[in-house]
Amino acid sequence: MRINFRARHAFTLGCACWMGSLTLVSHDAAVAASADLAYRNGHVYTVDAKDSVQQALAILNGRIVYVGSDVGLDAYLGPRTQVVDLRGRMVMPGLVDGHMHPMMGGASLLKCNLHYERLTIEQMQARIQTCLDQSRDREPDGWLEVVNWFQEAMLPPGTVTTRAALDALKTRRPIFVRSSFGHTGLINSRAIQLAEIGKGTADPPHGHIGRDSAGVPTGLLDDAAQRLADHLIPPALPADNVRSVKAALEAARQQGITSFLDAKAADATLAAFATVAHQGGLTARAHFAVLVEPAEGADPQKVVSRLITLRQRYDQGPVAVRPAMTVRNMKLFLDGVISAPALSGAMLEPYWLPSDTAPNAVWQPSQNRGPAVYFAAPALKALLIAVSRAGFEAHMHADGDRAVREGLDAVAALRSELPGHDIRIGIAHDEIVDPADFPRFKQLNVIPVLSFQWEKRAPDTVDNLEQYLGPDRYKLVEPAGFLADAGARIAYGSDWPVDTLDEWLALKVGITRTDVPTAAAAYRERLGKDKGLSRRQALRAITLNSSYELHQDTETGSLETGKLADLIVLDRNVLEIPEDQIANTKVMQTVVGGRIVYSAD
Repeated sequence: MRINFRARHAFTLGCACWMGSLTLVSHDAAVAASADLAYRNGHVYTVDAKDSVQQALAILNGRIVYVGSDVGLDAYLGPRTQVVDLRGRMVMPGLVDGHMHPMMGGASLLKCNLHYERLTIEQMQARIQTCLDQSRDREPDGWLEVVNWFQEAMLPPGTVTTRAALDALKTRRPIFVRSSFGHTGLINSRAIQLAEIGKGTADPPHGHIGRDSAGVPTGLLDDAAQRLADHLIPPALPADNVRSVKAALEAARQQGITSFLDAKAADATLAAFATVAHQGGLTARAHFAVLVEPAEGADPQKVVSRLITLRQRYDQGPVAVRPAMTVRNMKLFLDGVISAPALSGAMLEPYWLPSDTAPNAVWQPSQNRGPAVYFAAPALKALLIAVSRAGFEAHMHADGDRAVREGLDAVAALRSELPGHDIRIGIAHDEIVDPADFPRFKQLNVIPVLSFQWEKRAPDTVDNLEQYLGPDRYKLVEPAGFLADAGARIAYGSDWPVDTLDEWLALKVGITRTDVPTAAAAYRERLGKDKGLSRRQALRAITLNSSYELHQDTETGSLETGKLADLIVLDRNVLEIPEDQIANTKVMQTVVGGRIVYSAD
């Protein structure tokens, strides 16, 4: 008898079921404590200690009660069990994204969006003009926010975009264009005027105002300098934030994400997610790292008090069957980004710069090592120790090797102060790591949270990075394989919306270190000397290791008896298909705590 797959378990989203794709049958054999939902005739990749692959799995009350052979599954089937015939499809743990910005990502889906595309100035202008034309009711004073500008990939290569590109548009409105990396913004002359930025305006701490040869602002604002204009944009209303959260959760479940860490949580983010959770709409386990600014580092106890207040208000307790919120992490930016034109990553050795303009340019070491690490070393150590004593864990952004080293040094001080404590510190990105620091990740139990999609030759890693790092250092860029060989427990984080949310492309890149087959000829080779990760290393990074990062590995990240039933069904076996095809993987079903929250058509 065919039954409605969603009758008891499906999240009420109106999504289509797998009719005709997977066969569902109910069984008449009555057994005690029979499963609610069962899968058979598949490839169940468990990510257990043996990396075993089984055939079947059963779920009762949101937890896994059986993983094994098809024959052994029969004992768990009863008259009310819904049985899915996988027909050889693959089941694996749900994806755990260890570093993303979901509300920002959801908002980007709803704003004027350049979609990370390589554009000429004329194409960029045309896209923005369309957004302006569609919102003429906002003239002349309503701000226009434009997101996902791939600044590093403007065409032709080497194009530097200034306010002139925006001033040519048919509008009087102030415009703020945000780069996809989040570390640079571009504003037009109207916005510069409103922000009162002039020749005499000093660079703010940890920020840089772009200027021409005469000292006149160009409209480019790096890192903290963006706040000079950002604070003038009216904040999103609570209802807007809720819409952004719902859009983010929809995108996440379609990717197979069942848990995530919001790596830059503000009060408004927490409030919006709490509203959605109260409405019963939370479809992934939501962890939040509260942003702490460098200026706050001078008073660790004040930081602790703020974190405790937010935890008491929003943390919903231990991980359980129903997805909920935790507020147990602190986010620190130690530097910016290593790519040009920002060059705001903190480096041990100087960036290379051209001695002259093309075609006479000779690249050689400069005096520029990027900014000082945003938290002074003594303040960083004191802050990590204070928040750890209060039961919080640090999640640090470090792009350059000097920022990575000072982050590791701070963790070393923490380990010395609190030996034996199970404190799980993540350092995100780690795009350049000095080889002397590779083994320190394992020694200090620091988790490198890497964005695999950056581990390929592309405009941001070639045109805006290769010459600036120098030939020897460039060979070591994006060191996932080096860190894995040194014993580091690598976790994955998409950093969405810095990039489009595509977990399966990221996994493919992490394994192959290559771009998509349609990439331009200059970007088709492997990136650097790093060998990359094996399939199982990459899959473990985005499941069990990210669960470990979030103190959730005893409950999620692998498919084992007693664990929460967070799993996904895929349209192909990613352990066996050619590596390049992993990027084309589609999620057929996403299950969180035994409840189906997404089904493909």
